Amino acid sequence: MNFEHTSVLLTETVDFLLTNPDGIYVDGTLGGAGHSFEIVRRLTGDGRLIGIDRDADAIRAASERLLPFVDRVSIIRGNYSEMAARLADLGITEVDGILLDLGVSSYQLDEPSRGFTYREEDAPLDMRMDQRQSRTAKDILAEYSESELYRMIRDYGEDRFAKNIARHIVAAREKAPIETTGQLNEIIREAIPAKVRATGGHPSKRTYQAIRIELNGELDALQESLDGMIDLLKPGGRLCVITFHSLEDRIVKANFKRNENPCTCPANFPVCVCGKVSKGRVVTRKPILPSPEEVEHNKRAKSAKLRVFEKSSL
Repeated sequence: MNFEHTSVLLTETVDFLLTNPDGIYVDGTLGGAGHSFEIVRRLTGDGRLIGIDRDADAIRAASERLLPFVDRVSIIRGNYSEMAARLADLGITEVDGILLDLGVSSYQLDEPSRGFTYREEDAPLDMRMDQRQSRTAKDILAEYSESELYRMIRDYGEDRFAKNIARHIVAAREKAPIETTGQLNEIIREAIPAKVRATGGHPSKRTYQAIRIELNGELDALQESLDGMIDLLKPGGRLCVITFHSLEDRIVKANFKRNENPCTCPANFPVCVCGKVSKGRVVTRKPILPSPEEVEHNKRAKSAKLRVFEKSSL
């Protein structure tokens, strides 16, 4: 199957990101290189792009798509949380811009063998972003206690029926291993009231999101990486982050706000005494959203939000 993915907010993102066409840019979630292709197409002079992704299929597809620009592109298989170290290996200590597109690719959702989608009834419960990782979604369902499953589905899926879903998973696995998406879908359906199933969208959506986030450490990686990415930026450089659900967006929004105004002094202090200095400014006071036309063309763009942070100029 071809690695296909329609990049959301493509023009808006690259317009915000590309402040210097001769600069160095990092796409920390390379995917099929949709954003990266547009970035490198606009580069001039000494402009350079470094693409990072942990998915082998994405690395293969991006390498093919960016082949016309091979002289100014470096592709790394890894997690964006390793960005500083991997750039240091290339002799790079600062960059002009960094992009994170945190969405699951259309390829990952549409390829049944990857196990990301609840719309397939006979796919393996995999969900690994990096297939070098040994643990899969099936292992989480087999090994987590009921309280751990409840915590995961409640916190990462924000599902009001998390406790009941966790209870049903534990009861089902005592009878037989849960190995396919169809088995998990049926368990979740039984755990959710019929009235809710009839009106609330696909009942498995939130649980699948929770398992995927837990398995791949998505929120931890994001939380722990943003400060370091801002530190990597040159003065005037920008960090652009596209999120697809509220958990990611809250982390990005809070981080950008703290880096813009890190002062921890009480509000009634006449002057700052904590000594914490702003790293820059939030460019997007409100997130940039897809246009109605884009959503009509690409339904998966509906929940996308773009936020942009700019490093302080010297």
